[in-house]
Amino acid sequence: MNTAAVLQDEFSGIPGENGQYLTFILADEEYGIEILRVQEIRGWSRVTPLPNSPTYLKGVINLRGTIVPILDLRERFAMESLEYSSTTVVIVVRVEHEDEQRVMGLVVDGVSEVYTLGKDQCQDPPEFGGSLDQRFVKSLASVDEKMIIVLDVDAFLTAELQRSLD
Repeated sequence: MNTAAVLQDEFSGIPGENGQYLTFILADEEYGIEILRVQEIRGWSRVTPLPNSPTYLKGVINLRGTIVPILDLRERFAMESLEYSSTTVVIVVRVEHEDEQRVMGLVVDGVSEVYTLGKDQCQDPPEFGGSLDQRFVKSLASVDEKMIIVLDVDAFLTAELQRSLD
């Protein structure tokens, strides 16, 4: 059975001010994205590379008639690359940029859990002046004595990436 379909059925709404977030692992850190943006979770499979594209854009796949770009989040965040394994997954998400909606795949080390996060658990990321690129970080959440970095999936569809895909 499709894992994303189960997650979508189980978490079809956002009660009150809380929201559900799918968490995943990248380099021993836990990140989260809004569950309502997740379309599907798939194992890693071969992609078709695109010439002259950024290195973090691994290529594209055909997902039921839709061409889906696949981004490696480790490379996008300038982390050490790892060889893909049986735990490597692609989280297919819906993103919006300048009134355009697209579907995009995010390569991560593995899926972790689903959490319901309230506003009292989330904080804005600290300001470090202009030296740190925080456009992908929506908030930081404290859950069970650990920190979850909540990402803004819309920030992944940048003008540079848009040009590569067009």
